[in-house]
Formats: sequence, structure tokens, C-alpha cells
Amino acid sequence: MIPPLLALILWQFLVKQYGLGDGFIPAPTEVATALDTWIFGEPGRYSGTWLTSLRDSGSRVAAGFLAALLIGAPLGIIIGRSKLASDLLDPVLQLLRPIPTASWIPFCLIFFGIGSSAAVALVAIGAFFPIVLNATAGARHISTLHLRSARMLDATPAQILWRIVLPAALPSLLVGARIAMGLSWMLVVISEMVAVKSGLGYDLWDAYYYNRMDVVAAAMATVGLFGFLSDRALLMIVRRYLFWNVDTAK
Repeated sequence: MIPPLLALILWQFLVKQYGLGDGFIPAPTEVATALDTWIFGEPGRYSGTWLTSLRDSGSRVAAGFLAALLIGAPLGIIIGRSKLASDLLDPVLQLLRPIPTASWIPFCLIFFGIGSSAAVALVAIGAFFPIVLNATAGARHISTLHLRSARMLDATPAQILWRIVLPAALPSLLVGARIAMGLSWMLVVISEMVAVKSGLGYDLWDAYYYNRMDVVAAAMATVGLFGFLSDRALLMIVRRYLFWNVDTAK
């Protein structure tokens, strides 16, 4: 905690003593006051609506991330274990992967309209690629000795998938899930700036128009904090269920 505290002290000192930002950059104390009002104040603009905005953004992150995980993880394992699937699907994924996720916003608006569905779709698209690519990599790097041993013991394909392939792919898959979770919080803010009229991203952009940079900074801090907490939650899952994998459980 020492580096963040030192950064806050330096930030406060530069703003108050040297006028950093010519009045456009709020001091940490001003951000804290704005956040306190946003959370505990009477309902109004940037007052008493923080929990609602957090709920809206968090639900979109959760829905988009889970959709990406439910589609990307099985697809990645199939691509990693099937040469035919790899030949057919991997080139398509590699073609789509470099396209910036924000480029999909117009299509999300066309298909889903202005609302939460467009934001969830954008989050799902962005989170899908790190999940599917890491699942593919994990499924490909499986010990041949383990597979031969299972076949010698007359293991069925379903047993091989459940007992060998999935455990071997999990470390890489969960690394991809952590990357996808961070992207999900970034993308929900982007989508709410354009396609949704609620959430932390909408509040951030709206506060910018009213020159409430203290609220902008408070929204950024909120996204950063809950992005961090989401990552810690995934890391706890990794440590709980992948304790046998030293590198992943660190």
C-alpha cells in the first residue's frame, strides 16, 4: 500500500501547492468528498446514485464475461484438441482478434439497440478472445504420456476430456479469464459512454460535460477498485482449485 499512498500524497501536494492542471485536476480530498456525496448523499445528479451505477455496470460485466466464458472455453478446448476444428476456426479467430473491440460498437447498436444488451454484447466480444485463445493453448499442451496411459486403461473419450484435458487446460484458461475480466471493466465503461444511459461509464462521461472532474476521477477510482477486486476473486478461485499448479496459484 505504500506506493499508492505516496502517489496520493504527491498528487495532493502538486495540486494544492503548484496548481497542477490549472484547476481541472481535482485533489484526492476533493475526489473523496465527491465520492462520499455520490454514495451517501440525497438522490440527485452525482448524489446518492453510486450504488445504482455500480450495480448496472457490474451486472453488465458479469453477464458479458459469463457469456464469453461459456462460449469461449468449450470452443477453445475443441480447437485445441481437434485438428479439423483448428484448421476451420483458428484462422477466423486470428483474423478477427486484431480488430479493436470498440470497432464493434456500431454493430452492437444495430443488432441490440441503445441499452444494456449492446453493452453486454461488447463486453462479451472483448472477453471472448483471451478466453478462447488461452483455452486453446492449454488444451494443446497436454502430456502425450497421460493420454496414452488413459487409453491403455480403456478410458472413454468423455473420461479423457473430464479427467485429463480439462484439468490440463484450466491453468491457461484461468489466466485468460483474468485478462478477460480486466478487459470487461474497460469495455463496459466504453460502451456506457456511447450505447447506454446508465452505469459508471455514463456517469463519467456525463460528469465530463458538466466539468465535474472530481466525479470523473471518482468513477475511474470505482472502476479500478472493482476491477481489482474481481481479479482478486478469480485469483482466489485459482488458488482454491489449482493449488497443485504452483505457477498458476501464485
